Amino acid sequence: MTVSVALFTSDLRLHDSPVLHSAVRDADHVVPLFVRDTGIRRTGFEAPNRQAFLADCLADLDAQLRRRGGRLVVRDEEVVAGALAVVAETGAHSLHIAGGVSGYALHREERLRSALAAAGCILHVHDAVVTALAPGTVVPSGRDHYAVFTPYFRRWEATGVRGTLAAPRAVRLPPGVASEPLPRREEVAGTSPGLAGGGESAGRRLLSAWLDGPLADYGNSHDDLAGDATSRLSPYLHFGCLSAAEVVHRARRKGTPGADAFIRQLAWRDFHHQVLAARPDAAWDDYRPRRDRWRTDEDEAEAWRAGRTGYPLVDAAMRQLAHEGWMHNRGRMVVASFLTKTLYVDWRVGARHFLNLLVDGDLANNQLNWQWMAGTGTDTRPNRVLNPVVQGRRFDPRGDYVRRWVPELAGLEGRAVHEPWTLPGPERAGLDYPEPLVDLTEARARFERARSLGRAEAAWVRSGDGPILGPPGNESPV
Repeated sequence: MTVSVALFTSDLRLHDSPVLHSAVRDADHVVPLFVRDTGIRRTGFEAPNRQAFLADCLADLDAQLRRRGGRLVVRDEEVVAGALAVVAETGAHSLHIAGGVSGYALHREERLRSALAAAGCILHVHDAVVTALAPGTVVPSGRDHYAVFTPYFRRWEATGVRGTLAAPRAVRLPPGVASEPLPRREEVAGTSPGLAGGGESAGRRLLSAWLDGPLADYGNSHDDLAGDATSRLSPYLHFGCLSAAEVVHRARRKGTPGADAFIRQLAWRDFHHQVLAARPDAAWDDYRPRRDRWRTDEDEAEAWRAGRTGYPLVDAAMRQLAHEGWMHNRGRMVVASFLTKTLYVDWRVGARHFLNLLVDGDLANNQLNWQWMAGTGTDTRPNRVLNPVVQGRRFDPRGDYVRRWVPELAGLEGRAVHEPWTLPGPERAGLDYPEPLVDLTEARARFERARSLGRAEAAWVRSGDGPILGPPGNESPV
């Protein structure tokens, strides 16, 4: 009897699962294994919303495996120790895992390879499992990754996405493999009240409904905040409940302009993964340093987190995040610009808050999108600033999104929804809503002066006339 192990990580599905497909083909019996990695807990990356969603994903995965004659084996320990224990108990000759891009995932792979080799077990790492196109599949001449999206996207489209795999008809588990109980959503405290349910089954239902309806008009409607016309598939892609490759193929078959716009967003996801794979340090270090001297103002940062900045669109988006563990993409852009450029607070403050709440939060997409908005990432216009009032008028013109999430403003119409400070004194005094945290014109000038000083300082250092300076501090020079 031969045994292989399918070690699930960010690929919690049976459909189009290269890891499980290869493990089933590789041996007579397969151990579908998920290790609740205590090492990840020590990083602080585990957040209640993701823990609850994960519990749903594992329950669904186990149910699907049982329908095929198997079950999910769960262990609660450090991932390498957990995998080695299962290999030793079953005599497995191979272990299959999806390739990762974070520094933690790459280090995990190295440790697994070394430990399994000592145990006489072969490690098989499968690429293009988490993404549609594996990081490193396309690279520019003389470099290890693309730093600008548009040329990457041209190569991404020309290369094409791998074919997909059917779910296995049967999964035969070797006898006597012990498992710890599956985690349950209700055991997790501190979750957002409007958190979506997880799992491959839920993800596939949502995908089918999306492809059969709203996708067609996605190109025109995806920025409509009140219309909520995005797919909401990001949590299912993050946990691997859905295959990015399968989503691309199914969207392409629709052949609509909306499908083309949606596929471009999936390519952005792959783009960020290939950046992080080449530069794992970009998870917390500036990809393109601007020599920022970020301001430290905890009162302002807390007002931003709580959705009490006095700018209705910013506050609405932040309250949606707190309630759902998810935020509309246009909202993410606006609140990130407001924190990093209007308040001039370090992007890492915002990225950490998002990771504390976002059910779809991962290092590649969260961190590099934050850097893009902060101007320290891959944006070719690093000093762009999104005005929250202008953004509100454009993408929430009737104010429906703001009124949905900021009930203090539910009775307002017209200009006052996005600019309540324009109301006459008595009406304004009757609102339980804060005054604007900062003046937008003054804040923009402050940011532009700071960035100008940063450019001048960088040029001074490069010229050889200046000292080699240490890392930027937290105090603003303006």
